[in-house]
Amino acid sequence: MKKLYLLLTILVLSACGAGSHKFNVVPYPNEVEFHNGEFCPIGATIKCGPDMDSASVKIAEDFGATISGSDGKGTIEFLHDSDIKDEAYVIEVKRNGAVVKASGFKGFNYAIQTMRQMLPVFPCCTINDSPRFAYRGLHLDVARHFFDTDVVKRYIDIMVLHKMNTFHWHLTDDQGWRIEIKAYPRLTEVGSVRKQTIVGHYHKSKEYDGVPHGGYYTQEQIRDVVEYAASKGVTVIPEIDLPGHMLAALTAYPELGCTGGPYELWCTWGISDDVLCPGKESTFEFIENVLDEVMDMFPSEYIHVGGDECPKVRWEVCPHCQARIKELGLAADAKHSAEHYLQSYVMTRVEKYLNAHGRRIIGWDEILEGGLAPDATVMSWRGEAGGIEAARQGHNVIMSPNTYYYLDYCQGRDLEFEPLAIGGYLPLEKCYSYEPYAPSMTPEQTKYILGVQANLWTEYVKTEEHLQYMILPRVAALSEVQWCNADRKDYRRFVESMDEMCGLYESLGYNYAKHVFNVRCNIQTTEEGKVLVGLESQGGYPIYYTLDGTQPTQASTLYDGPIEITQDCVLMADVFRDDVATRPLKREFNVHKAFGCPVEMNTQPHRRYRTNAPFGLTDGVRGIENHNCEDWIGWNGDPVDVTIDLMDQKECSSVTLGTILNKPSYLFNPLAITVSVSSDGESFNEVSNVTYPYEGPNDPDGLKEYKLEFAPVQARYIKICAQTARELPSWHVKHGRRVGYLFLDEILVK
Repeated sequence: MKKLYLLLTILVLSACGAGSHKFNVVPYPNEVEFHNGEFCPIGATIKCGPDMDSASVKIAEDFGATISGSDGKGTIEFLHDSDIKDEAYVIEVKRNGAVVKASGFKGFNYAIQTMRQMLPVFPCCTINDSPRFAYRGLHLDVARHFFDTDVVKRYIDIMVLHKMNTFHWHLTDDQGWRIEIKAYPRLTEVGSVRKQTIVGHYHKSKEYDGVPHGGYYTQEQIRDVVEYAASKGVTVIPEIDLPGHMLAALTAYPELGCTGGPYELWCTWGISDDVLCPGKESTFEFIENVLDEVMDMFPSEYIHVGGDECPKVRWEVCPHCQARIKELGLAADAKHSAEHYLQSYVMTRVEKYLNAHGRRIIGWDEILEGGLAPDATVMSWRGEAGGIEAARQGHNVIMSPNTYYYLDYCQGRDLEFEPLAIGGYLPLEKCYSYEPYAPSMTPEQTKYILGVQANLWTEYVKTEEHLQYMILPRVAALSEVQWCNADRKDYRRFVESMDEMCGLYESLGYNYAKHVFNVRCNIQTTEEGKVLVGLESQGGYPIYYTLDGTQPTQASTLYDGPIEITQDCVLMADVFRDDVATRPLKREFNVHKAFGCPVEMNTQPHRRYRTNAPFGLTDGVRGIENHNCEDWIGWNGDPVDVTIDLMDQKECSSVTLGTILNKPSYLFNPLAITVSVSSDGESFNEVSNVTYPYEGPNDPDGLKEYKLEFAPVQARYIKICAQTARELPSWHVKHGRRVGYLFLDEILVK
């Protein structure tokens, strides 16, 4: 912190009297009114009202240390006001000083975070601010890769900077048990160390590093972190994931499983079929004893009990589980199997135990399956559907959809420039775009949305530097979704604040991703069939571009308006800054006879993979090997059925579908393609029909084209139908349980 104090003092000294200021605060206040003038806080006297608690006085005095000086004028006065809500605060800045009001520590703390970002000069203003959501969470998985308490504390510091108040600590999983439980010493003696870790992506690699990986927190260390978080206004919620993701516990105590073992900690990622056996009463004795010690370490109202990704295959053949099912009178129905209802029994029983001790449970949205425990709060991670359904049933919800808030997903579309990640594509803009109140919710249902959380799973995150890179600055976008009222959000304003925000990260020694400083592009088609590319840069820096695939320089063409694409080209664009190294934007365009033409979708793509539908099928942009980026449009189960209006009679002799295959992620080749043509858009004649076998397990994944050629024909309309893999092949691990996707980046007509 000394480094930060020195830097802020230098900034204040250099800026006082400059006569200009910016107001780039993240998250942005919900009410702010600006007045004429400004106040330079360097050397200001800090005064604390007599009713302030000691913790609030301390943070006020600590803030005073950051603006210390010998020639300052004015006063910053901190006053207790019991009429202000718990997390709210008021800041009134005049030319001769400032007054800060709050009802307690949290409000004063958030006011100080705002003032830190207002430095070096405060604009005269009145800020009346409070959060939109009471629950503002950030999650960290330490089971896959262990991080010591110093790293965890710095993680909490990052949360405080962004006005977050809940730290979700994922402590146990198949790859490691990280919390000392004195009643069961083998959990850490045996369950905290796996013998090695897979190298590379688990869908592709069979190589291991041969290096044991372990670590756990003693109960004293746990209490120290909880106390540290509390001193910052952050509640720590532990997660003990059950009844699945328990392979570390089973390795230590194999009698807790259905088969009795032997078991071994996983050295790879994914979902293990070996889970706790709910047919044995000793399993519940274990769970309750563990939770007793957990509750003793964590004073939080909530305990997270997981409930996700629990296969039922062992329960289906386990005599103990089947006896329990019979005893409870559980039976399959049209919605769920008897084993699903057995999991509901587990969660309900655990909830009753925690309720009896004055605690409440949170579980991932799978706990909805088989019936929800009466007082459970649902953390909706598989999209928003689980949260919407839980709210409809009258249960509290924390929205944490993976498509918006899984921070282990890649931040950039070009995977060769990204660190190894589990997959997915989650740019800063998408993080910012999320609205927790779904359009289908009634006003009554929205009352059950407690808040929003982002999650960082660490299968591929081994170092603190990598950890910080994955969350920063995406947690800044998250913080505005958590804090700002919907009408206060403004992505353009947010982006323009990133110079100051990232400067603060640097002053604190944090590593952050710099994608926000790269050139952004927007591709649109006009009614006349033109394809136009608009370019933007953070901070309005001049943009230089080329169309031949060469690296742009300051001698290249200066961007001054939308670029019309008229021929095959590779667009490269960049800005040149002294303070940040940027990466050039790159887009490859293929011009063809359907280029820029309108597309009618007779079947709809999957809701997650339709960002650029339908114009993305004819905008000429070729996809890269990241199926989660906006280049790709994906159908799931339903066939592709689209009609392209060529806008005039044109001679055509081939249609090519650009696809991407990723069989572990259920992306398969088309099994059949039919091309038909028409002059009026009503009567179509088939001109080509080709069938294809499934790509095999040893066939390479990646980009692939499927081209159908036919005798030249005059047509205005072309209809393309492609059959998706409605049933995965027998060799696939998810055969009979999933349907396949077909992803297209472009339909090229020549």
